[in-house]
Amino acid sequence: MAKPLVLIWLDNADPYVDAISASGLEDQVELKILNKDAKIPEPDLPLIDALIAWNVPEPQLSSMPRLKWIQTLSVAVDSWLVRTDLRPEIVLTCARGVHNIQMPETIIGSLLYITRRFDVVGENQKKHIWDRSPPEPIFGKTLGILGLGTVGQEVARKLSPFGMKIIGTKRVPQNLPHVDKVYGPDKVDEVLAQADFVLLQLPVTPETENLIDRERLRKMKPSAYLLNFGRGQAIVDDDLVEAINNNWIRGAVLDVFREEPLPSNHQFWDTKGIKILPHIGGMHPQRDSLVAELFVKNLAAFISGETQTGIVDFNKGY
Repeated sequence: MAKPLVLIWLDNADPYVDAISASGLEDQVELKILNKDAKIPEPDLPLIDALIAWNVPEPQLSSMPRLKWIQTLSVAVDSWLVRTDLRPEIVLTCARGVHNIQMPETIIGSLLYITRRFDVVGENQKKHIWDRSPPEPIFGKTLGILGLGTVGQEVARKLSPFGMKIIGTKRVPQNLPHVDKVYGPDKVDEVLAQADFVLLQLPVTPETENLIDRERLRKMKPSAYLLNFGRGQAIVDDDLVEAINNNWIRGAVLDVFREEPLPSNHQFWDTKGIKILPHIGGMHPQRDSLVAELFVKNLAAFISGETQTGIVDFNKGY
C-alpha cells in the first residue's frame, strides 16, 4: 500500500518534522515540505492526501482529488469554511486545545490589569505621583462567558480560586465544573445583565456575527467590562464606542478585530476605556511545538483510520 503524501506548507516546518520523527511515523508517510509562499508543483497536486497549512489559495483544493484531511493551525476556521473548493468529504481539523495555557493566562491578566489599575499606576510612576487609591477586587464578582468551549472552561477552572461567580452560554447547555450556571444561546441577555465582566469566546457564525450590538450593550451593567478574545466580528464597532462614550458600560479589552492589524485611524485606538491587545491572546513561544503535538496525534489517527481530534462541523461553523 502506498504511503500517504502529506504536505507541510509552512515557513517553519522543523517542529512538525521533528514531531513526526519522534512519534515513529516517518516511515509511514511521504512528506512534501514547502514554505508557505512557495508554489505547489503541478505534478504533486493530484497526489496529496493530507496537508497542514495556514491556508491554501483558492481554488487549489480542486486540483487535489486525493485530499482527505486538512490540519489548520488555528482554532478559527471561518476562512476555510467560506471556500468554494472545500469538498464536504474532506476532514478539516482545527487546533482546538492548543490555547489552553496562554489564552486563559492572558484573559486573567487582563482582568487583573483593569481592576488593579496597573495602567494608572504606570502613568503615575512617570509623573512621580503617589496615589494609593484602592484597586477593585474581583472576588465575589460575576464573569459571564459567552462561548463555554475549551478555553472558556479553562478560564473558569483557573479563576475558581479567585472566588468569582462564573456563568455563561453553551450551544448545548450542560453542567460544567467551576461554572455556576450554564445557559443556552437564547439566554445571552440574561448573562449580560448579571455579569460584571463579559468574556467573548465565540466563533464566527451567522448567529454570532454582530451579536454584541447597541441593544445588547444597553443590557450590560454600567460598571461592566467587555473582553473579546474570540473573533472581532462578534462586536459592532461603532456601537461599542457609543456605549463607552455614553457610559453604558465601563470599558473593554479587545484582542481581536474585524480588520487586522487594526488600522491606525480606527476609533478604538483613541476611545477612552478601550484597551487594545495586538491579537496576542493565543500566542506562545513554543506554539508550533504545541500544534505539532496535536498534528502528530491526528496524523496517527489518519493513518490508522481512527477518529481525529478537533474535527470541524461544517454546519456549526467550528
